[in-house]
Amino acid sequence: MSVVPAEVLPGSALAVEETDRDAAELGPRARLWPALVAVYRAQLSRARVARIPLLFVATFQSVGIMILMRGVVDGGAEAQAVVAGSAVLVVAFVALNLLAQYFGQLRASGGLDHYATLPVPPAAVVLGAAGAYASFTVPGTVVTAVFGCVLFGLPMAHLWVLVAVIPLAGAALAGLGAAFGLLAPRPELATVLGQLGMSAALLLGVLPADRMPEGVRFLRDLLPSTYGVEAFARTFGPHPDWAFVLGDLAVCGAVGVVSLGVATWAYRRAAVR
Repeated sequence: MSVVPAEVLPGSALAVEETDRDAAELGPRARLWPALVAVYRAQLSRARVARIPLLFVATFQSVGIMILMRGVVDGGAEAQAVVAGSAVLVVAFVALNLLAQYFGQLRASGGLDHYATLPVPPAAVVLGAAGAYASFTVPGTVVTAVFGCVLFGLPMAHLWVLVAVIPLAGAALAGLGAAFGLLAPRPELATVLGQLGMSAALLLGVLPADRMPEGVRFLRDLLPSTYGVEAFARTFGPHPDWAFVLGDLAVCGAVGVVSLGVATWAYRRAAVR
């Protein structure tokens, strides 16, 4: 009859201590912020090859729309709406349209399985990818805003507000685009949803609201980018009402939190399938 020492029994304190030590040696669980930064850098490096075509297409599209609208709109509040809407449209093209396509293809190709094997929080994957794609919109948005101000004779004193408009509108639209790509059953449908969302941002954001029917104005208020457009457009006046500007930015930020939360839930849902 053999005697097993008590210290090697599974229930002993020494065995529990050894198990805890082995588990600790595997490494701590990844925290949200370091994981987010790692995903952001990886996505930024991956998409850097396509940066110039993306910037050119998004900027050329918005600049072309402003040139066409120049023959219809002379100045005033309508010109302010056209310039602000065209600038935010650059964000919509990348953060909404292209991100929907990216997550749709990632889901269809099984790329989500790769992230599921990593100790990375789902929120870090969504926020990192969204931030990387939204980063590409900064040069195009600034160029579009400057060109529009020159074209319509608008002041440039408050263009610094784009520092808040770009990330807040980008977060709202990126969360929506990621949700489209993750919830769509096929990548083709994700592409269609992204295109429809960008078309909505074009028609409802660039065209002056005063010329829209009442029903269309209601749809415009439901579009997340509308509040970024309104916040930017209000800064062109000689005496901007900063309370309304901050209110529009706050709504845009709140919608961004909700849309990114939905995208994170959609990622968890798609990753377990």
